[in-house]
Amino acid sequence: MTKSRKETAPRVPMPNQPADERRRNFDEVALGYTREMAMQEAQRCLQCKKPKCVKGCPVEVPIPQFIAELAKGDVEKAYQVIKSTNSLPAVCGRVCPQEIQCEGACILGVKAEPVAIGRLERFVADEYMHMDACDLITAKPECPLIDEEKKVACIGSGPSSLTVAGYLASRGCKVTVFEALHEVGGVLVYGIPEFRLPKEKIVAKEVNALRELEVEFVTNFVGGKTFSIQDLFDQGYKAVFIGVGAGLPKFLRIPGENFNGVFSANEYLTRVNLGRAYDFPNYDTPIIRGRKVTVYGGGNVAMDAARTAQRLGAESVHIVYRRTADAMPARHEEIEHAVEEGIHLEVLANPVEFRGDERGCLTSVLLQRMELGEPDASGRRSPKPIPGNTYELETDLAVIAVGTNPNPVLLENEPDLKLNKWGYIQADETTGETSIPNVFAGGDIVTGAATVILAMGAGRRAAREIARRLGIPE
Repeated sequence: MTKSRKETAPRVPMPNQPADERRRNFDEVALGYTREMAMQEAQRCLQCKKPKCVKGCPVEVPIPQFIAELAKGDVEKAYQVIKSTNSLPAVCGRVCPQEIQCEGACILGVKAEPVAIGRLERFVADEYMHMDACDLITAKPECPLIDEEKKVACIGSGPSSLTVAGYLASRGCKVTVFEALHEVGGVLVYGIPEFRLPKEKIVAKEVNALRELEVEFVTNFVGGKTFSIQDLFDQGYKAVFIGVGAGLPKFLRIPGENFNGVFSANEYLTRVNLGRAYDFPNYDTPIIRGRKVTVYGGGNVAMDAARTAQRLGAESVHIVYRRTADAMPARHEEIEHAVEEGIHLEVLANPVEFRGDERGCLTSVLLQRMELGEPDASGRRSPKPIPGNTYELETDLAVIAVGTNPNPVLLENEPDLKLNKWGYIQADETTGETSIPNVFAGGDIVTGAATVILAMGAGRRAAREIARRLGIPE
């Protein structure tokens, strides 16, 4: 294939479940490429001498190299290339915002559609989900010998901690991951819906592979309550990584938020995802199945909550957002899928008050119509209320998805950890080390709510520094 043809070849579309089918089930929406489709898409890569896509990847996957192997049909080699830097490719291929990272930097995207890097990564990872655990984590046929003296503890079991565990365990460290909940995976299991990230098929497979590398997972252990950081050092751990996330929900602070039927997105999605409410009656988890659902916010979490409510049988779902749809921070693909599934975008509207009945149950929300003001110095137009223009929208289930604050449980009990003005942990940008020597941190507890891949990038940087201090070669 000539270079000119590569530049003009159309991007291979992702097969999806039809919208009228998927809106009533929790099966994965994107069906994945076939081998033929993946090789066809891989052929579009220009194999740039100075690839910008790699710089756009927080974990620095050698993207042209893995795509070149895939284009030749060598899926095994492509997998080994990805695994050289990425511990969770099957996860990243599904939930990373590639459009603003690797694909956003793709040179082909200047004049045409960028290479579907995320979809190719997902294909390669899925092809090798049947491999043994040592292959799955290290891309090598043998597991390393674990040195029990090189002990590292991770607090929290989300993507940053799993990355630390995978990196260090594959290099012979004894890693223990402490999780406050009863299941391992952090936001991967409690925050992201099954239809975007399957729990047993993907997350559990990655976690079990870590177990095969002798990573120990201790559940129902709460950092700051069950144990302290000093306790871990007293037990012989040489380094500690904190990846507890930013799980304290923000609220709207309007009248009526205490009515029955008003949830934070954290609680709602945790009940459905971690409690498996989507798999009733196999799991009899209590959840309010709203008839008229409203979701507040415009990010990926809002999309997840709205699409979840739709699948749980809602008659109507409205996403209420005070700006216009094009200003929503959610991935374009997620917004597109939500609209295809029949979810209504109630834009330029802001909640003023929740209303309820004499039993204390939510019945409606009062919304203020908004308009965009004049651009500020940055060019951004801020929404402002239209005086006297309000309207009422019937709702019996409201889900608030307007962001989170730092998880306070550990922080309140570790006064030596320096925090920034927003209450997040201060950590060195290069190494992830905190104000306590040999204590590192990464992910949302440092940056605030961000993406899975950024948390993994932070975990990788911290793990490299921990390995260096333990005398482990790169």
